[in-house]
Amino acid sequence: MNILEATKNLEKKGFMDMTVSPTLDLFAEIEKLKKEKNAIILAHYYQEADIQDVADYIGDSLGLAQQAAQTDADMIVFAGVHFMAETAKILNPNKKVVLPDLHAGCSLADSAPTEAFRNFKEAHPNHIVISYINCTAEIKALSDIICTSSNAKKIVESIPENQPIIFAPDKNLGAFINKQTGRNMLLWNGSCMVHEIFSLEKILKLKQAYPEAKILAHPECEEIILKEADFIGSTTEILNFAKKDEATQFIVATEAGILHQMEKDSPQKKFIPAPPNNACACNDCPYMKLNTLEKLYLCMKYEKPEILMEEELRLAARKPIIRMLEISKASGLIK
Repeated sequence: MNILEATKNLEKKGFMDMTVSPTLDLFAEIEKLKKEKNAIILAHYYQEADIQDVADYIGDSLGLAQQAAQTDADMIVFAGVHFMAETAKILNPNKKVVLPDLHAGCSLADSAPTEAFRNFKEAHPNHIVISYINCTAEIKALSDIICTSSNAKKIVESIPENQPIIFAPDKNLGAFINKQTGRNMLLWNGSCMVHEIFSLEKILKLKQAYPEAKILAHPECEEIILKEADFIGSTTEILNFAKKDEATQFIVATEAGILHQMEKDSPQKKFIPAPPNNACACNDCPYMKLNTLEKLYLCMKYEKPEILMEEELRLAARKPIIRMLEISKASGLIK
């Protein structure tokens, strides 16, 4: 397929559907494109190993938002899912932001439709809205403050105790923060498909096979999984814990893409992906894995698909993100 046909089919396909020669050294070509276009590749820990290896920065949602806010690159190539690329565009209206596959969505973001959430908010007018960053630009625009799993506790604690709060869209993270802070936030009924299908039975069987292993879990997991965890934290916090802890075996209850960095950081340790309640051996996010090295290369070369946004929406969505970054900085979570 030539560039005209690929561009024509971009909305339907979600990516530049063009043939890449198997003889092409994609790693070298991507490095060349970075220099030519003054581009930066921001990648989430859940991306495939090859993408992580070509990225300029790998992180969780908080780190990625911070990098997007600070970069002086002309083009941001976001190797993640749609809401992450949207966040980069919200913070960088004058930069080109591209995403390898527009169909790389998020089940958690999808669980909060705009109109339904607007009605929910209007039904509770005395509440302020704290939304997890895993949401659409439209939901961000309806929010007062954005949070990530790294800073959610600090964000909630920055609000006076007598102020009612709506927390959206992740009910599991919200319930975890309620428990940590003693708050009684009103929770939107949303969740992440990846973190909801871990099998407690299979994890406990793994624990029998590896009795010395520590269970590490993301707070998007259900409470029955969190109760068994030795450590609960964001992807970055899980990564740092595994690096510093004396244990040599870990059962990891989050998206399996993080294991690549864990193994690079601690090659002498064993990392076992927590099994889901299906036939798969590990827990992959189908949306995160839509991005491939080939799509990343084509996206950089042709600067498509590009994230575009109405300025009114961008400005409304920017306010709660900036508030998050300000609170995070004041709390010492970021510099």
